[in-house]
Amino acid sequence: MVDFEELDGVGPAIAEKLRSAGYNSVENLAVATTGELMEAAEVGMRVAVKVINAAREAANMGYERATKVMERRRNLGRIATGSASLDKIIDGGVETQGVTEAYGQFGSGKSQLAHQLCVNVQLPPEQGGLSGKAVYIDTENTFRPERIAQMARAVGMDPERVLDNIYVARAHTTDHQMLLAEKATDIAKNDGVRLLVVDSVTAMFRTEYCGRGALAERQQKLGRHIATLHKLAELNDLAVFVTNQVQARPDVLFGDPTVPVGGHVLGHATTARIYLRKSKANTRTAYLVDHPGLPPESATFQIVEAGIRD
Repeated sequence: MVDFEELDGVGPAIAEKLRSAGYNSVENLAVATTGELMEAAEVGMRVAVKVINAAREAANMGYERATKVMERRRNLGRIATGSASLDKIIDGGVETQGVTEAYGQFGSGKSQLAHQLCVNVQLPPEQGGLSGKAVYIDTENTFRPERIAQMARAVGMDPERVLDNIYVARAHTTDHQMLLAEKATDIAKNDGVRLLVVDSVTAMFRTEYCGRGALAERQQKLGRHIATLHKLAELNDLAVFVTNQVQARPDVLFGDPTVPVGGHVLGHATTARIYLRKSKANTRTAYLVDHPGLPPESATFQIVEAGIRD
């Protein structure tokens, strides 16, 4: 591991400022933007560029052979959802080193799925987990510890221990939400976190930025937030699961008029997109809308007292 002081252009004072700002590895530094570094370390643009380039060189962030990428992907962790049919369409579960989005109307099961993943991530790998902890960023006051306890008992786990392994934070503004995502890096480095949930990722952005005049600023800020979540997933080998609201398109006369909030910025940024819909007899249908390596498919599951089940 390379110390910051070994990098060209980084002295003890700048290194201390970087650590105080949450940069705890050369990799974090290598993927930072010039503007972020100028603000965090209180340096000019020339110094910031020099430090980032030095970090990139130390982190060896150049080209690599596709065979290495293939080998790394074979070692990706996956968190089972509780439903074998849902797991099947997403290649075995919610994967690490990526951002999985589930969107749908209220009551479609987004938060229930988020709760189930917080329990299942704590299971051993042979049972569909990663023996890890979870971080839950709650923007809509949807987190319910009682539901976690129910789901934990259903898989034979101690509810108190399961709850103790979940870090929960209530976000009150978009800035607070983005700060909480950045702070999750420290917990992930030191405490074995393998899952980060943001429920919901767009609620605060939708409330704070109203009207067409604020749309460009909202999308730019949302893009930065998703980029932070991607960095967190890739550098710490954890799964990021975000839920998203939908809005109706009045110009659509035939078919489903609902579209996810966040537009193309969110659509292009997420690794996998799952659309959840209510069906008959307390069932839900999940549609895999987009994935870089899987075809669109659908699966049906139930939400029962024990949690997400086939």
